[in-house]
Amino acid sequence: MEARGDDEVADGQHVQPSSANACPSEPRQEKSTENLDADEDDLFKHSTTLTNKQRGNEVTVRPATLDSLSIHQLAAQGEVSQVVAHLSRDSSLISRQDERGFTPLMWAAAFGEKAVVDFLLEKGADPKTIARERESALTLASSGGYVDIVESLLRHGVDINTYDWNGGTPLLYAVRGNHIKCVEALLAKGADMTIESDSGYSPMALAVALGHKKIQKVLEDHILKLYKPPT
Repeated sequence: MEARGDDEVADGQHVQPSSANACPSEPRQEKSTENLDADEDDLFKHSTTLTNKQRGNEVTVRPATLDSLSIHQLAAQGEVSQVVAHLSRDSSLISRQDERGFTPLMWAAAFGEKAVVDFLLEKGADPKTIARERESALTLASSGGYVDIVESLLRHGVDINTYDWNGGTPLLYAVRGNHIKCVEALLAKGADMTIESDSGYSPMALAVALGHKKIQKVLEDHILKLYKPPT
């Protein structure tokens, strides 16, 4: 499983990573021990950051105008009114997948655009859609640390243990990004702590490898709670 890489700049804006080169988006973390100084690729073989080219934002002489952007790009940028306008002309766009298999909902989740996520879910967007490399809206939101979107998607019945082509689950990506609140939200809803990525890391092992002390404490407390005898 591989984590999405560094934040990217698209259309002149600083945006969170999100996509298909792995499980959507996290900043690089320093290793905490000399025995764990291997490259990040040893932890996650694939990056989830969407590049400008992948988003369709090719460099042009003139800046793109909103009416020239696809519904996927508009969702990623939080342009609710423009998304509404597109859907009013063609309601099938709500489930339209791009060349990587991403839907407008997945783009909005990947970039933390809660208003767009809420609107699309209200209009019937399927939060369980899986992209070409098995990315999901939940994985993307977890990778970006967007706990409000994670909680919203969980309320819509998504698979909390869905995995991408690297074996990365939402919990593993939340741990990878040091997103404590996302980890807590996922654990509270029953995320499986025993699932390992293809590179052999469980959530706890990954937290230790990356030196995420607070995440380790959250995971340890959850384990203790699971094994606490009923009173």
